[in-house]
Amino acid sequence: MAQHIDEIIESFSLLDDWESRYSLLIDLGKNLPDFPEHLKSDENLVKGCVSKVWMVPQINEGIFTFIGDSDAHIVRGLVGLLHIIYSGQPVDSLKVIDIEGIFEKFSLVQNLSPNRRNGVFAMIEKIKASSPR
Repeated sequence: MAQHIDEIIESFSLLDDWESRYSLLIDLGKNLPDFPEHLKSDENLVKGCVSKVWMVPQINEGIFTFIGDSDAHIVRGLVGLLHIIYSGQPVDSLKVIDIEGIFEKFSLVQNLSPNRRNGVFAMIEKIKASSPR
Protein backbone atom coordinates (compact mmCIF):
# COMPACT_ATOMS: atom_id res chain seq x y z
CA MET A 1 0.00 0.00 0.00
CA ALA A 2 2.69 2.53 1.01
CA GLN A 3 4.36 2.44 -2.39
CA HIS A 4 1.12 3.17 -4.24
CA ILE A 5 0.19 5.96 -1.84
CA ASP A 6 3.66 7.48 -2.05
CA GLU A 7 3.54 7.40 -5.85
CA ILE A 8 0.20 9.18 -5.92
CA ILE A 9 1.29 11.73 -3.30
CA GLU A 10 4.36 12.43 -5.42
CA SER A 11 2.22 12.80 -8.55
CA PHE A 12 -0.09 15.23 -6.73
CA SER A 13 2.87 17.25 -5.42
CA LEU A 14 4.27 17.70 -8.94
CA LEU A 15 1.09 19.48 -10.02
CA ASP A 16 0.94 23.22 -9.40
CA ASP A 17 -2.79 23.85 -9.16
CA TRP A 18 -5.94 22.13 -7.99
CA GLU A 19 -7.42 22.00 -11.47
CA SER A 20 -4.56 19.70 -12.50
CA ARG A 21 -4.91 17.71 -9.28
CA TYR A 22 -8.63 17.25 -9.92
CA SER A 23 -7.73 15.94 -13.38
CA LEU A 24 -5.40 13.40 -11.79
CA LEU A 25 -8.14 12.44 -9.34
CA ILE A 26 -10.56 11.91 -12.24
CA ASP A 27 -7.95 9.68 -13.91
CA LEU A 28 -7.80 7.53 -10.76
CA GLY A 29 -11.53 6.95 -11.14
CA LYS A 30 -11.04 5.78 -14.71
CA ASN A 31 -8.81 2.96 -13.42
CA LEU A 32 -11.45 1.44 -11.16
CA PRO A 33 -12.56 -2.11 -11.90
CA ASP A 34 -15.83 -2.28 -13.84
CA PHE A 35 -18.92 -1.99 -11.68
CA PRO A 36 -21.81 -4.11 -12.95
CA GLU A 37 -25.04 -2.19 -13.54
CA HIS A 38 -27.11 -4.74 -11.60
CA LEU A 39 -25.18 -3.82 -8.44
CA LYS A 40 -26.25 -0.17 -8.66
CA SER A 41 -28.98 -0.76 -6.12
CA ASP A 42 -30.17 1.03 -2.99
CA GLU A 43 -28.55 -1.73 -0.94
CA ASN A 44 -25.09 -0.76 -2.28
CA LEU A 45 -25.66 3.00 -2.25
CA VAL A 46 -23.46 4.90 0.21
CA LYS A 47 -25.67 6.98 2.49
CA GLY A 48 -24.43 10.51 3.15
CA CYS A 49 -23.10 11.25 -0.32
CA VAL A 50 -24.72 13.95 -2.45
CA SER A 51 -23.56 12.20 -5.61
CA LYS A 52 -24.60 8.62 -6.09
CA VAL A 53 -21.87 6.27 -4.89
CA TRP A 54 -22.15 2.51 -4.87
CA MET A 55 -19.73 0.26 -3.01
CA VAL A 56 -19.63 -3.51 -2.62
CA PRO A 57 -17.07 -4.70 -0.06
CA GLN A 58 -15.49 -8.10 -0.58
CA ILE A 59 -13.39 -10.15 1.83
CA ASN A 60 -11.42 -13.12 0.56
CA GLU A 61 -9.19 -15.06 2.98
CA GLY A 62 -9.02 -12.08 5.33
CA ILE A 63 -8.06 -9.58 2.63
CA PHE A 64 -10.37 -6.64 1.95
CA THR A 65 -11.20 -5.15 -1.40
CA PHE A 66 -14.23 -3.47 -2.88
CA ILE A 67 -15.72 -2.45 -6.15
CA GLY A 68 -17.24 0.99 -6.39
CA ASP A 69 -18.61 3.58 -8.76
CA SER A 70 -20.13 7.05 -8.78
CA ASP A 71 -22.19 9.15 -11.13
CA ALA A 72 -19.77 12.10 -10.66
CA HIS A 73 -16.25 12.13 -12.12
CA ILE A 74 -14.44 13.68 -9.16
CA VAL A 75 -16.27 11.46 -6.69
CA ARG A 76 -15.43 8.42 -8.83
CA GLY A 77 -11.80 9.57 -8.52
CA LEU A 78 -12.17 9.69 -4.75
CA VAL A 79 -13.54 6.13 -4.87
CA GLY A 80 -10.45 5.23 -6.93
CA LEU A 81 -8.18 6.81 -4.33
CA LEU A 82 -9.89 4.88 -1.53
CA HIS A 83 -9.58 1.72 -3.62
CA ILE A 84 -5.81 2.21 -3.81
CA ILE A 85 -5.56 2.89 -0.07
CA TYR A 86 -7.81 0.11 1.25
CA SER A 87 -7.97 -2.71 -1.30
CA GLY A 88 -5.56 -5.53 -0.63
CA GLN A 89 -5.33 -4.74 3.08
CA PRO A 90 -5.95 -7.32 5.81
CA VAL A 91 -9.52 -6.79 6.97
CA ASP A 92 -8.44 -6.35 10.59
CA SER A 93 -6.24 -3.37 9.63
CA LEU A 94 -9.01 -1.29 8.02
CA LYS A 95 -9.78 0.67 11.19
CA VAL A 96 -6.15 1.56 11.91
CA ILE A 97 -5.21 3.01 8.52
CA ASP A 98 -4.40 6.68 9.13
CA ILE A 99 -6.67 8.01 6.40
CA GLU A 100 -6.64 11.54 7.79
CA GLY A 101 -2.83 11.55 7.73
CA ILE A 102 -2.84 10.28 4.15
CA PHE A 103 -5.37 12.96 3.11
CA GLU A 104 -3.24 15.59 4.84
CA LYS A 105 -0.31 14.65 2.60
CA PHE A 106 -2.57 15.23 -0.42
CA SER A 107 -3.96 18.49 1.03
CA LEU A 108 -7.16 16.89 -0.12
CA VAL A 109 -9.82 17.43 2.51
CA GLN A 110 -9.46 21.21 2.64
CA ASN A 111 -9.83 21.38 -1.14
CA LEU A 112 -13.14 19.51 -1.25
CA SER A 113 -16.54 21.06 -0.74
CA PRO A 114 -18.15 20.24 2.62
CA ASN A 115 -20.65 17.95 0.85
CA ARG A 116 -17.87 16.00 -0.90
CA ARG A 117 -15.88 15.82 2.32
CA ASN A 118 -18.91 14.34 4.11
CA GLY A 119 -19.34 11.88 1.24
CA VAL A 120 -15.71 10.73 1.46
CA PHE A 121 -16.07 10.06 5.16
CA ALA A 122 -19.34 8.19 4.52
CA MET A 123 -17.42 5.96 2.07
CA ILE A 124 -14.67 5.40 4.65
CA GLU A 125 -17.25 4.45 7.28
CA LYS A 126 -18.75 1.89 4.88
CA ILE A 127 -15.27 0.44 4.37
CA LYS A 128 -14.52 0.34 8.08
CA ALA A 129 -17.87 -1.35 8.74
CA SER A 130 -16.43 -4.37 6.87
CA SER A 131 -13.80 -4.78 9.57
CA PRO A 132 -14.40 -7.07 12.54
CA ARG A 133 -15.46 -5.25 15.70
